[in-house]
Amino acid sequence: MDDTYKTITALAEGYYTEKRSRFISYAIPVRTVDEVKAQLARYRKEYYDARHVCWAYMLGADHKTFRANDDGEPSSTAGKPILGQINSNELTDILVIVVRYFGGIELGTSGLIVAYRTAAAEAIAAATIETRTVDEDITVAFEYPFLDRIMRIVKEENPVILSQRFEMDCEMTLRIRKSEAGRLRARLQKVETAYLKEEE
Repeated sequence: MDDTYKTITALAEGYYTEKRSRFISYAIPVRTVDEVKAQLARYRKEYYDARHVCWAYMLGADHKTFRANDDGEPSSTAGKPILGQINSNELTDILVIVVRYFGGIELGTSGLIVAYRTAAAEAIAAATIETRTVDEDITVAFEYPFLDRIMRIVKEENPVILSQRFEMDCEMTLRIRKSEAGRLRARLQKVETAYLKEEE
């Protein structure tokens, strides 16, 4: 089961010129559609005098949430080539914006596609790409006498401990790589009186 995905660690910039048209590109790490909207609003405001602010984004480890926008350029000449660069680099949780300042000379459809594709590629090339794991959160509740047994499993399976509460009734929330979650869950369930809370 593939439980990894590639994304960028920080904002990166690119630049491309063609027949006096300037293309300024940004690759931005994002996690949600709301973040995408906030970034788009910010860059539209910053480049209010630009002819076009075109963009594409991809969200989620499953690469199922995406959109591309030509912002007034001829259909499929801007957003689609930008999205193509995101896909060819197998990236997600990313927004790529390309700002165009028109230089007075028409580039034609093929020229636009090349320009937007190249500008997007420049920003992505400047970014630091990292592979991350798809993780799952597991919350386990148990009585205090079973703490040692739970802690032994936690030590052996080595999940990230997100929260823990040790009283008469104890509770821990753990984060582990998705491919290893089933095994951790099965081991925790074997401890008497421990029960897993279904994550909402």
